[in-house]
Amino acid sequence: MVHKRIRPFNTKQTYPEQNLDNDLSQGVVARGTMVFLRGQVAQDLDSRESLHVGDAGKQTEKTMQNIAILLKEAGSCMDHVCRIVVYLTDIRYREAVYQEMGKWLKGVHPCSTGIVVPALARPEWVVEIEVTAVIPD
Repeated sequence: MVHKRIRPFNTKQTYPEQNLDNDLSQGVVARGTMVFLRGQVAQDLDSRESLHVGDAGKQTEKTMQNIAILLKEAGSCMDHVCRIVVYLTDIRYREAVYQEMGKWLKGVHPCSTGIVVPALARPEWVVEIEVTAVIPD
């Protein structure tokens, strides 16, 4: 089985202000059993509009909504998340981000890594979350 690409795009459209030309996708279903999602942010998946500028909690809520949408499109759901990586631009956002994220992952118990970085791809983004999940039988 060929890997399934979820919502493929080119960075020329996503980041028009940057001189990029990369073919990427929001997620990849590998051999029908694993889902790898690209780092998600508070961005409308269709219009690519950045949302909730300056509010880490609301950005996390939209990010988790995006993750749920993409997992569903891949044939999975939040219950099947195995690994999550959280990128923050400021450690002071941690509590708001993890409180909101925890609502979406209650009872799931994924492996989690948190990283503080100087910046994300756009200056208005303060949190980015990457997920790996499985597709149930």
